[in-house]
This record gives sequence, C-alpha cells and structure tokens, in this order.
Amino acid sequence: MVNILSIDWDYFIPLKKEWSGSYIENNKNINFLWYKRYFEHKNKGENLESSIIVDRKLMQHFLLTLSLKFYIEKDAKLYVSDSHKFSYYIAKNFSCDNIYSFDAHTDLGYGGLASLKFEVNCGNWLGKLFDDAIIKTAYILLSPFSFENSSQFKEINNKFDIRYIDTDDIYNLPNISIIHIARSGAWTPPWLDHDFFQLIDSFDRPYKVLDLKHRYWNPKGISLADILPNIV
Repeated sequence: MVNILSIDWDYFIPLKKEWSGSYIENNKNINFLWYKRYFEHKNKGENLESSIIVDRKLMQHFLLTLSLKFYIEKDAKLYVSDSHKFSYYIAKNFSCDNIYSFDAHTDLGYGGLASLKFEVNCGNWLGKLFDDAIIKTAYILLSPFSFENSSQFKEINNKFDIRYIDTDDIYNLPNISIIHIARSGAWTPPWLDHDFFQLIDSFDRPYKVLDLKHRYWNPKGISLADILPNIV
C-alpha cells in the first residue's frame, strides 16, 4: 500500500471567509491580489500582516500528530509546489492507494460529479483521483478554520470511499511513502512564506520543487493605485 501525505499550507491559517472563493492560480491572484487586500484593509484600519498569521498551536499539534500517528518512511520523497493540484500527478505517478489530506478545502470538486469532467485543477484534483480510479481511499482532515463540511459533497461522498476524520481517528501508524506540501498562494498571503519554508524544513529531508516561484512582498513605497492595473 502506497500512502501519500498531502498538506495544504492554508490548513494552518485563519483566513477571511470572503477570500474562500475559487481563484485561477495565476500571477495576479498569487501576488497582486494580496497587495490589493492589504491596502483595502489598511484603509479600514486593519493591518493584515498582524491579523492574518499562522496558528502556532495548530502547527505544533500537526507536528506532534506526524510523530505519533504516522510512520514516515526513511526514504519518503518530499515534493513542494504552489498548486495543490500536483498531488494528483504525484499520486498517479507513484500508483498511490490512499491519501491523507490536511487542507482547508476538500478539493473534491465544487459542483458534484460533473465537476470531475473538467481538467485537473486545484479544486477537483482529489475527486479526479477517484474518478480516474487512481486511489482507493481518501482521509480528509479539514482545518479548524475551514468553511467547508462533508454535507456539501454528498454526491461525490456517496460514490467513493471518502472519510472525514480528525487526528484522533488515525490508528495503526500508516506508512507514508510520499509527502506533498502545497503553498496555494492564491489563498495564503506572501508575508507568511517564510513560515511555509519552516514547515518544509521541519521534515528534515531533501525535497523537489514543482512550479513554485518566489514572492517578493514589500508594500512599502507603493500604493493601491500602483497595484490596480495588475489586477483588473
């Protein structure tokens, strides 16, 4: 049995509900949209760099869960990307049987079974793994900050072996052969990228980068007017 541990960085971040929509993963949404949000909230008196931060207790609990609930193989491969959709290609390449997904989103497909007929994307990659008969079981561990729940995906849940669990439901030390960590930059702010790489470093193993570009975050010296031409 080949198990993949798939981690979305947004699992650890208490984002605003109005940001939980569907976004194309392009430069506009990964970079410039965050400047727009920053300046809009700054005009309202909120400093997003102070209010949107990593939940350290959740991070500690996650790392403790890894050490107590999983057996990560010594030679387990680690992949890092921006888009979470790469979990589809990794799981397919290694003929993975089961997946443990830590995420603020299910990524099963937003629109029922019909959404699995589209090409692989960040919103349907997990559902596509089932629809293409690549994996057998998915264990979904939704973030405590998630705005989703299992009842929203009844049509897909009824067809495939999808289990919504929390960390207390993990038993028998599942062997992990593959690890994938996705930044999901359209949903996670660039001022937390340093923390993202700290999470990667906590695995203490070499990793392969898949389509991940550095984000240069420096809101000083520019204004919302400077950013607007890039996001319209």
